[in-house]
Amino acid sequence: MRVLFASLATVGHTYPLIPLALAVRDAGHEVHFAVGEEVHEPLAAHGLLPFRPADSFYEIYAEDLAPELARLEPDLVVHEWGVPGAAVAAHRAGIPGIWHGFGRMIPDGIGLESPLGNAEAPGLPHVDICPPSLQDRDFLATGDRIELRPVPFSPPAPLAAWVGHRDGRPLIYLTLGTAFGTPELLTAAIAGLASLDARVLVAAGRVPLDQLGKLPGNVTVRAWVPQAELLRHVDAVVHHGGSGTTLGALAVGVPQLVMPQGADQFANADALVAAGVALRLLPADFSADALAAQTRALLSPPCGHRDAARGIAEEIARMPTPHDVARRLPDYARR
Repeated sequence: MRVLFASLATVGHTYPLIPLALAVRDAGHEVHFAVGEEVHEPLAAHGLLPFRPADSFYEIYAEDLAPELARLEPDLVVHEWGVPGAAVAAHRAGIPGIWHGFGRMIPDGIGLESPLGNAEAPGLPHVDICPPSLQDRDFLATGDRIELRPVPFSPPAPLAAWVGHRDGRPLIYLTLGTAFGTPELLTAAIAGLASLDARVLVAAGRVPLDQLGKLPGNVTVRAWVPQAELLRHVDAVVHHGGSGTTLGALAVGVPQLVMPQGADQFANADALVAAGVALRLLPADFSADALAAQTRALLSPPCGHRDAARGIAEEIARMPTPHDVARRLPDYARR
């Protein structure tokens, strides 16, 4: 079987598809990946055959993918929620398609088209990586879901020795993702967390390290960290509410402080707070002192948020694995 995956060319949209793509590859199928060149390197390193359709750098339109479908003749197209054009192209070509989610169902008003009720590609099933207790209730009731355990992915890299060294102080991980961090916000967040008796590891993303000023002694900043490996070592995650970080922290039962900035992050924060696994700090309420106080609450026993997060981790562990779902995909393919 030949399977084509397609996504927007960002870490937050591509990485959630990689575990299933790898499982499909491991099952002996041929896997291609249509996406902009920004994320080609980790895909190629895992044998997932990436290519850029037409002139696509970020989005993929139906017209971009149509000639590639004619060239590859895939038996199945797995397209993530951010590329409705890929769904339309597959439908027009008579090739079965499956949506692949990256978290909770997309809320209205975030700049992405909802995959539900797509008039040109109707009635398709969805690979859903969100634990049911956090998923949108309407989607749970109406969507054709293929449940899949969220498996955090990041390119393999060794962790610094100090990450695993326990000196009695908790380890806090701070990230604002790759799109929403600014030097001003990150500097203020670092100042707040540095006031705690804790070690702080910061993933700066696209914020230049030289714009963060002199760092306190208990703070280490890196442009990038292997987040999938790191999360199991931390005691709390302070982040923007992106789906990848949200689900990665939940999978290992770590409590979270969410500072939503845009996109689906406000809806994610609402769901986490309602489930009791996180605290939330909205932009209007943000200050270094407020951030420190909220994080201190997450670290101070007894922590009901940690207990609730461990409950979600157990729920995630019961979800089907990528290899479980990969074995089912031939049932959806072209015959």
